Amino acid sequence: MKISQFTKITLIFSMAFTTTVLYAQSKSDTLAIQTIIQDETSAWNKGDAIAYSKQFAQDGTFTNIVGMFYTGHKAFLYRHDEIFKGMFNKTTSTQKIVSLRFVRPDVAIVETLCRVTGFPATGLPARIQLDAKGRLTTRLLQVLEKSAGNWQIVSYHNVDVKPGAPVPEDQ
Repeated sequence: MKISQFTKITLIFSMAFTTTVLYAQSKSDTLAIQTIIQDETSAWNKGDAIAYSKQFAQDGTFTNIVGMFYTGHKAFLYRHDEIFKGMFNKTTSTQKIVSLRFVRPDVAIVETLCRVTGFPATGLPARIQLDAKGRLTTRLLQVLEKSAGNWQIVSYHNVDVKPGAPVPEDQ
């Protein structure tokens, strides 16, 4: 059986359209992820490592701003408890979603621009570089997976923005 060129093109466009429609997300998925980001910010500002770690998967992986790599919910919780009691004690964080993309119906990638303020005048580790306004700016990339109706963070990669790198100012 010979298929016409028109039929081939129609089939290709139909498959592409179907894929796009299948990956389109409901507002509830977008809202759930936005809520996770808001909850992270609130937990950070309270210094609450348990709440900050709430959506982190049991087998999740994360890399902090100095390149240290960890695996698992317990390690994520422990590390954040440690920093909330240490160098990030009483700091304030903001997160602005820069990009939220669903790569599959059950997988999303969210990138946020984070700013942390309120550091003590002394005692900040040399590896932490603040901008001229005294802020630590990072780009946080999180991969989330939906399982049993709930979104969990399966990968968390935070990188500090070096002084001089172009970053949009808060509005």
